Amino acid sequence: MNADRREGRIALLLQHLGDGGVERCFLNLARGFADRGISADLYVHEVSDEGLLETTPGVRLSRLRGESPAQRGAGLADLLLARNTGVVLSAKEEDCRLISEVCRSMQKPPRSVMVASLDYTGQLRGRRAGPWQRWRRYRQVRRLFGRADQVFCVSEGVARDMGRILRRPLDQLPVLPNPVVTPELDALSRAPVEHPWLQAGQPPVVLGVGRLSRIKNFPLLVRAFAKARREMEMHLMILGEGKQRAELMRLASELGVTEDVELAGFQVNPYPYMRHADLFVLSSLWEGFGNVLVEALACGTAAVSTDCPSGPSQILQGGKYGALVPVDDADALAGAIVASLRNPPPTAFLAEAVLPYTLEHSVSAYLEALGLAAPPVSGRNTSHQL
Repeated sequence: MNADRREGRIALLLQHLGDGGVERCFLNLARGFADRGISADLYVHEVSDEGLLETTPGVRLSRLRGESPAQRGAGLADLLLARNTGVVLSAKEEDCRLISEVCRSMQKPPRSVMVASLDYTGQLRGRRAGPWQRWRRYRQVRRLFGRADQVFCVSEGVARDMGRILRRPLDQLPVLPNPVVTPELDALSRAPVEHPWLQAGQPPVVLGVGRLSRIKNFPLLVRAFAKARREMEMHLMILGEGKQRAELMRLASELGVTEDVELAGFQVNPYPYMRHADLFVLSSLWEGFGNVLVEALACGTAAVSTDCPSGPSQILQGGKYGALVPVDDADALAGAIVASLRNPPPTAFLAEAVLPYTLEHSVSAYLEALGLAAPPVSGRNTSHQL
């Protein structure tokens, strides 16, 4: 690390800002830094929903102009220099590549911190990548993250994977908690929801949330639900959109559960659905962490998950806070669904699982890892009594 680099503002780079997990975590971090009196800048190029930016009061937003990364990089370098930026955070690979080039072009660059949010080995295994594909991908990751001054990881599994890829000891790859549980999550989860399945006196509702894509493996959830449905009456609701919508409805029809399965589409506020559901299921083939699993637990809803790389085992603490089942095992998942619905854990018990992932705890961990000191949040209620 270059000792001649400045210490000043924190910058966060998100060229393309959408509603993904990485984006929401960075928005939360930016707000958390600002709450602690740390000057924070958020650099974006395109924003899919301007409403996303309303959650970052106190954060200075700057739009990067230019059609090409080179054009945006030139403007970003000027801004980082003019604002005396001390640290710049990036996580998405396109952003890590850009900031890497920008820092190399500057005489006194800020400290580049890359946040690893993906288990690359788990992804390659899930995609059935061959030896050549794995070697090439590992080489790309090693070259990219190897240019950072620091690499943080979102889960223990990601840290182990990055340690192997980068050939670094784990003590050089801090695992920092994602800022998932924000002060307003509880209030958002108590918003009214009108769906008839979620009213009192209805059969239990099993909920899945995420993009309808291969990584989330919702076909497994539908197959497991069909098996569990033979044991007891229940409904399955999946929130999200994606290419697998038609495939999932065909599968539900083939299994004879169409009337008990609803693909409810993308919901801007999924938390009331989580609070009113009886069980949340994460059926993924792989994850980097699994923010949605934390969100469901924070809403007081029991959860089960595949033991996929990486994150769910850490969040559920090896099965303490919810069952973990083998990846792509419909029988095991069906059994866990039935068992959890018949014997749900107390809400207060589930709240313990999410304490490490509050905004305040995450911001403190980041500031400590960055070697920055800041006063605690003051002047507003930061309670997380969910």
